[in-house]
Parts: sequence; structure tokens; C-alpha cells
Amino acid sequence: MKAGNGIKVIVTMIGLDGHTTGGEVVSMILRDAGFEVVYLGVNQTPQMIIDAAIQEDVDVIGISSHASNYEQIEELVGLARANELDDMLIVVGGNIPREPAAQLLAKGVHKIFLPGSSGATIVDYLASESRGAKARAVA
Repeated sequence: MKAGNGIKVIVTMIGLDGHTTGGEVVSMILRDAGFEVVYLGVNQTPQMIIDAAIQEDVDVIGISSHASNYEQIEELVGLARANELDDMLIVVGGNIPREPAAQLLAKGVHKIFLPGSSGATIVDYLASESRGAKARAVA
């Protein structure tokens, strides 16, 4: 069985961040590992991402961030809580300085993958920590 079997992930960029390479690469890595990936692309607002997460019934939201859009990521976390999506992982990848990264984690982002994080590290984390993985473990 592949690591991501049964786990559904949104991969997107938030706000005006137009850097797509990281999100596209991670999408391919996750698909190859058996995850179901919904790629939303660029220019997504926090509300658009949450709406898609609800509609698609995803286990994970992955944000590729290479801009200083940290307030929008915090807004996304708040919207997830307001919509009772507390069990859905929110992860961020990108070149995020130490202080904003610590603030995002304190606000509720579950994990930040910095440049140099391996595909295996991302796959292993999502495969073990997502609500889809936990539901399989209980079943």
C-alpha cells in the first residue's frame, strides 16, 4: 500500500504569491506516493481555500509560500477553526524566516517545511499525522 492511500491534500499558493515550482513539485511527489492531490494553483484567498477544503473533503491543506503573506495564512487557520476543521492539517512549505515561522506555528499551522526538506519527510509526516491516516489506524 502506498503511503498516501486514502489521504486527500489541497496544494495551493495563497494571495499574490506566484511562485509555483515548489507547489507543483510537492504535488507530484504526493501523487507519486499515492495521495489524492487537489491543486488549486495561484491567487487563492483564505476563504477560497477553505471553501475548496470543505467541498473536496480534504485531510490536509498545503500552502506553498515564498512571499510575506503570513497574515493570510493566519486568516486561513482562523477560518479552518471557525468551520470546525480542527482535525485537518495545515502545513506550509517555503522560504520562511525563523520569526514568522514561529508565529505561524503558534497560531495553529501544524508543520513548516523549509527549503531542503525531502519529499520523503513530507510524505512521512502527512501519512502519519493527517486525519485520513488516523482514521485508517482506528478502522
